[in-house]
Amino acid sequence: MATAAPPFTGAYELDRNHSSFQFAVGHVGVSTFRASFGDIDARLVIEDGSLVLEGRALATSVSIAEPGFREHVVYGADFFDAGAHPVVTFRSTDLELRDDGTATVSGALEIRGISRFVVAEGTYEQPRRDPFGTVRVGLELSTTIDRRDWGMIWQMPLPDGGEALGWDVEITAHLELTGSDG
Repeated sequence: MATAAPPFTGAYELDRNHSSFQFAVGHVGVSTFRASFGDIDARLVIEDGSLVLEGRALATSVSIAEPGFREHVVYGADFFDAGAHPVVTFRSTDLELRDDGTATVSGALEIRGISRFVVAEGTYEQPRRDPFGTVRVGLELSTTIDRRDWGMIWQMPLPDGGEALGWDVEITAHLELTGSDG
């Protein structure tokens, strides 16, 4: 199902300076590990009368400071396996933007060459011109996935019980897009 009457028209491209794509996962039951992708892209376009959101992130651009840990997460077969699957992608099948500023987007999230249907919730901002005349829209979306659904099954038991890494991963996208309206 697609949004029947989009609240705006035109095509919008990601403003990379004002956008982010992050993930967070519980670590040893005491904290949350967070990382972001440095190389991201997204676009919001009208296709067949409906809004479509597409995005991609290079798995090799995950921001982790410690080199050995980064190598394991980015290139290891336990996690992103970026040598074989360098890109994380998303394409919406439905994008609902409600009058109260809330948003729901459904679509295919592909990680490690595995595509699964996800639903993200959040907010959006109607198009408005910045001080330089550029039209901007904003989307802030989040969803929680089970990393096992994408083949990320690494785990280690803790000495006092429990597991080292959470199975649930929160994904957040803060998108500011620029374009033309109308």
